[in-house]
Amino acid sequence: MGVRSDLDANFDFEIVDEFLDHYSMMVESMEVMIIDLSKPNMYERSINELFRVFHNIKSASGYLQIASMNKLAAFVEDELEELRNNKQAINQETIDWLLEISDMFAAWHDDLKQDNEFSKIKFSLLKTPDLEK
Repeated sequence: MGVRSDLDANFDFEIVDEFLDHYSMMVESMEVMIIDLSKPNMYERSINELFRVFHNIKSASGYLQIASMNKLAAFVEDELEELRNNKQAINQETIDWLLEISDMFAAWHDDLKQDNEFSKIKFSLLKTPDLEK
């Protein structure tokens, strides 16, 4: 029994299905928003949208009691808040880290679709990049 089966057993089908629909859209859009952070004219919009995405994932995964997803989303949300407050251009190390984060959430998306257990969080994701340019 995988993550999807656990969710279906513990929550209303409509809630789980709605979460999966929204989660799919958010995961699909992450990479483009991350890449757009390197474009000065797109930075503010992209950082705010990414923050919203991770905030929504944090909230939904908390409600659905998906601990690993909730903790990583909260961790990333905190880093994005710091970036929003810095108002500086983003460095390549941070973009690369965010792309790896995106890959982790995409792997979890696949785990959900295939009803597998969640992939383990890579330790390297828990080391925050130097946010200074």
